[in-house]
Amino acid sequence: MSIIKNDLLLRTLRGEETERTPVWMMRQAGRYLPEYLVLRKQYDFFTRCQTPELAAAITLQPVDIVGVDAAILFSDILVVPQAMGLEVQLIESKGPILPDPIKTIKDLIRVRVPNVDDTLGYVFDAIKLIKQELNGRVPLIGFAGAPWTILCYMVQGKGSKTFDEAKAFCYMQPELAHQLLQMITDTTIAYLKGQVAAGADTVQIFDSWGGLLGPDDFENLSLQYIRQIVTAVKDDAPVIIFAKGAWHSLDAMAATGAAGLGIDWCIKPQIARQLSGNNITLQGNFDPAKLLSPIPVIKKEVKQMLHAFGKGHHIANLGHGILPNVPVDHARAFVDTVKEFKWND
Repeated sequence: MSIIKNDLLLRTLRGEETERTPVWMMRQAGRYLPEYLVLRKQYDFFTRCQTPELAAAITLQPVDIVGVDAAILFSDILVVPQAMGLEVQLIESKGPILPDPIKTIKDLIRVRVPNVDDTLGYVFDAIKLIKQELNGRVPLIGFAGAPWTILCYMVQGKGSKTFDEAKAFCYMQPELAHQLLQMITDTTIAYLKGQVAAGADTVQIFDSWGGLLGPDDFENLSLQYIRQIVTAVKDDAPVIIFAKGAWHSLDAMAATGAAGLGIDWCIKPQIARQLSGNNITLQGNFDPAKLLSPIPVIKKEVKQMLHAFGKGHHIANLGHGILPNVPVDHARAFVDTVKEFKWND
């Protein structure tokens, strides 16, 4: 293992004092970068994910161009349903389509808990290559979708604001839902352990649709499975949970043994600190749309965000993924403001 020269992110996740706040951005590898758009014209989405050289090049772009303190693997949460036997199509600017979703017990015959080395080995190969090319500059973050979020796509068959069909499936066929959630969980544990074995320094669980559930349903349909994943992985690498909108369960998420919790911009950092027990690292929570503001406004608002979180136990990030129409110099202004921030500013 090469020594990581800039290990701010990892030290912050361990709760250590650092000379400044680390910063990275969700979806930093991709659609707002002109260098990425060149590759997008040449190769379709899953070719980019499944070709280690392309995935590595895209992962490194924001480290080189924007100067973030961590690289995050270029991939997609839907490689997991793909590996489990479902067809996944990704249509540019339309989003994902799963043409044959899970509706009944009969459909479960098509789903399996795969051998991740066979089905997702290309991700592990990409991680090894990225680690080689990063050469210890910054840590590499691996990731996977939370089982509930993956179920949403496997049942709904496409993106949705509400995922009513996925929720109805869980309420009308609870045994089937839990069987599927457990299969996704088992696959995800093996997948994240494989990512860490290949060289990922930390991993994030994205529960993009966790906020669609009330507290009891979040525990039943999401958190009990996330808890299994954290328990299985946390001794190998620190785990960050990002359950967008599920601020009602920050205390329960903090109790999983995760090293960090991501929060979106709809909750005040002070309240998130109180709810999560004050001693876990929080990540976030700049509204991605605010990166469209003039640069002086971005700088002012970033400083306000840093003051709101207070010193330590914080990873500066967006409250969701960066938008495709954000100018690169605005993204860079976000990162630079965090890097240059002094506590007496």
